[in-house]
Amino acid sequence: MASLKELKERIGSVISTRQVTSAMKMVSAAKLRKAQQLILRARPYSDELNLFLNSLASRNRRQLHPLLHEIDDDEVKNVGLIVVTADKGLCGAFNMNIINRAEDYLQHHKDKNVDLICVGKKGFDYFRRLNMKIEAYYVELFNKLKFEHSIDIMHLVTDKFVSRKYDKVLIVYNEFKSAIQQNIVLKQLLPIIGLKEDKDERLAAYLFEPSPEEVLDELIKEHLDVQIWRVLLESSSAEQGARMVAMDAATDNADEMINDLTLEYHHLRQSKITTEIIEVCSGAEGLQ
Repeated sequence: MASLKELKERIGSVISTRQVTSAMKMVSAAKLRKAQQLILRARPYSDELNLFLNSLASRNRRQLHPLLHEIDDDEVKNVGLIVVTADKGLCGAFNMNIINRAEDYLQHHKDKNVDLICVGKKGFDYFRRLNMKIEAYYVELFNKLKFEHSIDIMHLVTDKFVSRKYDKVLIVYNEFKSAIQQNIVLKQLLPIIGLKEDKDERLAAYLFEPSPEEVLDELIKEHLDVQIWRVLLESSSAEQGARMVAMDAATDNADEMINDLTLEYHHLRQSKITTEIIEVCSGAEGLQ
C-alpha cells in the first residue's frame, strides 16, 4: 500500500498533467477554428475552378494532355503514394489510421512499384524505420501551413508523372467531418479524373487568348495546387479535432484519477489517525 506522501505526490503529478491536457485541448480548439475558416475561404475558389476546368476539358481531347491521359489498371506499374500524417502525436489513432491504410494498399499491390511521398513527420519516421522506399518527405510544415507547400508537392508529382516515372499518383489523408469524426480517404490525384463534359452550348461563343490548350495546361496545375492545399487543410483540421477529443478524454480521465487518489488518500489518512488514537488510549489505560 502506498504511503500518504506517495499518494500526495501522485495527486500533484496528475493535477499537473491535467493542466497540460486541458491547455492542449483549448489550443487545439483555437487551431481547429482557424483551419476551418481557411477551408471555407478556399472552397468557393476551388468550386469555380472546377467548373471552368470542366468546360475547357470538354473542348479538348483528354488523351492529348499528359495530366489527363489515363491508362488501364493492368498497365499501371509505377505508383506514387502521398501519405499525409501529422507532425506530432497526442491525437488518438489519427496517425496510425493513415499508416494502416497506406500499408493496406501496399499489401494489396505488391505487384506494383510504389514510391512513398511522406507529408508529416509521424508517417516519415514510421516508414523510415521499416526501410521503405521514400521518394520525398515534407516535415514540420503544419505549424505554419502555407500554400507554397502544396505547390512544391504539385511540381514533384507532375514532373514524375509527365516523365512517366509514375503511371498513377494517389493520396491518402484524413478528411475532416467534425471534431469527433474523420474519414480515411484514398483518392487518385493523377491522372485527373472526375471531370464532366460541359454540354452548355452557350460556352461555344467564348474566345480564349492564349489558346484553350494553353489555358487548360495552366488551370490543371492550378487545380492540382488547390486540391493538394485542400487536402493539407482537411488533414490539419482533422488533426486538431482528433487532438481536441483526445485531450478532452485525457482531462476527464485525470479528473477521475484525482478523485480516486484523493479518496484513497483520505481513507489512509483516517486509518492512520484512528490507529494513533487507539495507541494513545491504550497507552493511557496502561499507565493507570
